[in-house]
Amino acid sequence: MLWLCARLVLAILAVLLAGCSPPRAIEAARVLADLSQPDTDQEARITPASVTFPPGSGVAVGDLYWPDGAAAALVLVPGLVPEGKDDPRLIALAQTLVRARFAVLVPDIAGLRAQQVSPEDARAIAAAIVWLAGCGVPSVGVMAISYAAGPAILAALRPDAGPRVGFLVAIGGYYDLEALVTFFTTGYFRTGPGEPWQEGSPNAYGKWVFVAANAPRLDDPDDRAALAAMAERKLKDLDADVADLEAGLGPQGRAVTALLDNRDPDRVPALIDNLPEAVRTDLAALDLSRRDLSQLDARLLLVHGRDDPIIPSSESEALAAAAPDEAALYVVDSLAHVELDPAGLVDGWKLWRAVYRLLALRDAAPVPEREACPAKSEGGLTRP
Repeated sequence: MLWLCARLVLAILAVLLAGCSPPRAIEAARVLADLSQPDTDQEARITPASVTFPPGSGVAVGDLYWPDGAAAALVLVPGLVPEGKDDPRLIALAQTLVRARFAVLVPDIAGLRAQQVSPEDARAIAAAIVWLAGCGVPSVGVMAISYAAGPAILAALRPDAGPRVGFLVAIGGYYDLEALVTFFTTGYFRTGPGEPWQEGSPNAYGKWVFVAANAPRLDDPDDRAALAAMAERKLKDLDADVADLEAGLGPQGRAVTALLDNRDPDRVPALIDNLPEAVRTDLAALDLSRRDLSQLDARLLLVHGRDDPIIPSSESEALAAAAPDEAALYVVDSLAHVELDPAGLVDGWKLWRAVYRLLALRDAAPVPEREACPAKSEGGLTRP
């Protein structure tokens, strides 16, 4: 209750100081309170309907949360979690968005569930965008978590989905994959091009997600199996010993571990160049810094933890700088990658502004119609 009162005070101050909409200001405070203690009101939960997608779309099923009085439609893309759309944290976020009057579609993307980011994920996200836009609206919002932000932006650049994306929210996302690989292997990052190296405190989790994602791209079946086993072991326990698996690696596997073991940020480009061709090809395809973001029509809302141990906040700062229109960027201290910690006044103010901005984007978006959602021949909707 004290937390909520503090947020309401901030909302009132915001109205006085910034001339904001009072109802939206108070609603933003309530949404922020909901985010801090998600899913405490079980009676306010709704049961999602099951959505099926056509073969070849890259996504098979999804969950559609539809509240009474839906004001906007949004595709919520899971991060790299084995539970996918069924991850309890993601469900809690979906329920919060529903209480904020978003109709929310959560696609279940096999690659992300397997913790393997791929350029093909953009096709699956695009399929979800096109499906939801079929619910009687010319455009929808997209919210992507962590590494999924890259494929989500790539989806928004596609000709089939891009015109249907009105706004895109990225939480803890990335921009430059070479910079990201440098961070999670060496701990170093730059705040801008040509700036001096700064040392951070990366979590090794990101390193082993990289291994899990790229192991299937190796030509050598023994190295594929060994790296996949190493990643599985490490993602369960970052202190696990993998020396037995590493000892038997061939040239391709050793090229990957040479990158993992390196601590010199200036050596990273050459070590990436030594990776197997298929790995380099997909890294290039997923690298937003190599894309022309001037073609991105969606309004960007970026939220990042200042001391994020998985993806440094400099990545969202670089993405905001590269956006064709001014992006709304909020860097806060109380966000540990995607986990929201108790916020002080400054962070509370920033987070309130981010939520207020999201609600403003909602209110400017077209209102969806559930009865207009695609029929079974295009992607089925099974009501709960």
